[in-house]
Amino acid sequence: MEEDQGLFADRPEWADVVPIEQYEGAPPIAPIFYTPEYKDATNYFRGIIKTGEKSPRVLDLTENIIRQNPAHYSAWQYRYKTLMALNAPLDAELELMDELAVTYLKTYQVWHYRRLLVQQSNNPEPELAFIANALRRDAKNYHTWSYRQWILAHFNDDALWRGELAFVEHMLDSDLRNNSAWHHRFFVVFQSGVREGDEDRDAVLRRELTFVKTKIATAPNNASAWNYLRGMLDHSKTPYSILRSFVGPYSVPHPEQHEVPLEDVVDLENPLPSPGAQLPCVAAIEFLADIYETTGGDDLMKAIELWKSLAHEHDTMRKKYWEYRIKEALQNVR
Repeated sequence: MEEDQGLFADRPEWADVVPIEQYEGAPPIAPIFYTPEYKDATNYFRGIIKTGEKSPRVLDLTENIIRQNPAHYSAWQYRYKTLMALNAPLDAELELMDELAVTYLKTYQVWHYRRLLVQQSNNPEPELAFIANALRRDAKNYHTWSYRQWILAHFNDDALWRGELAFVEHMLDSDLRNNSAWHHRFFVVFQSGVREGDEDRDAVLRRELTFVKTKIATAPNNASAWNYLRGMLDHSKTPYSILRSFVGPYSVPHPEQHEVPLEDVVDLENPLPSPGAQLPCVAAIEFLADIYETTGGDDLMKAIELWKSLAHEHDTMRKKYWEYRIKEALQNVR
């Protein structure tokens, strides 16, 4: 860790470097007021770039800049080049990155730099545990999830993939509405090419349908689960209409308004909404309307009625959108 030793201008070991001020050109309309410490460090950084120096003290300088501004791309890039030129131990650098990545989770440059290091070390196995720890800090951080997917896809090792489905289920158990976790499950199941043992595609689809139906039943108004459902059906080119029986009970406010009273429905493959669920569910109404639109004929008018209910009662924030859907449908009728 780079210790605070004051300004680089006051350090005797940096006396041989000529600092270079940032070129401003014409006086800026909205100048950035850098701290004296940041201006000092970046002035010396420009100085060593001019001479091309790559030495241990450059690692100290770039760490100083990164801690002040973790988004300083040039500092990261020059640090990496210096690290490679010095053939510095990667284990020590990764230990530093363990601290910096968790501290600056939302900074893209941190994760890009870590990718470069792991590519050099060619040892991805510890990364999954590190990522799991980072997700405890921020379970929805885009950069962390993207990095996990990169690790899995880039190295594509069976040992890395083996526990991934269990991991994402654990994340969803912790927060059923974690859209990042749902996206990761889709990546693992449908986009990764990971082998599912002896399961064929139909078996995987049945498993995922059971999984997502159960989650929707637990929290019917969780948009992430409905998006996952749509995504898996689209990916497998499965018609939405196979889910009409499942969706129906979620699209009405009271059981008696459904074609078949909910208390008379016994279907283990189509779990009912959890007790006390807020119904009707907007996502279910939209899903059912899409089914009716696809089947066409008299069902198209049913779709229009559902869109009207969304526009004027259940989803008024998107009123203009539903009115557009209605207009398009009526043109098709003509």
